[in-house]
Amino acid sequence: MTTTNSADDNSFETTVLDAEDYVLVDFWAPWCGPCRMQSPVLEKFASANAEVSVVKVNVDESPQTATRYGIRSIPTLVVFKDGKPVIGTMGLQNKGNLERLMREAKKRSAA
Repeated sequence: MTTTNSADDNSFETTVLDAEDYVLVDFWAPWCGPCRMQSPVLEKFASANAEVSVVKVNVDESPQTATRYGIRSIPTLVVFKDGKPVIGTMGLQNKGNLERLMREAKKRSAA
């Protein structure tokens, strides 16, 4: 079972910005080796963190969304809360780094 969702320029608003809780967005492309390596890590993270939605955005298919959030390098992961970006990181991340990213996002959004 897939625990991650996808969004594109047309569905980003309803999938990510209108979400009521935390959304971890993975900006990626199929030709990107580190992006492909990130996918199974995100699947495991999503399975263990049901309260967080994980959404993948293919930057080649969604250039407007990638430009809107200043995505210059992939993979880039951005945590959104209540439609606003809270924190992000670039490069391949392990599960521990994803958990730290979420803790920091929760801390920042509570402040």
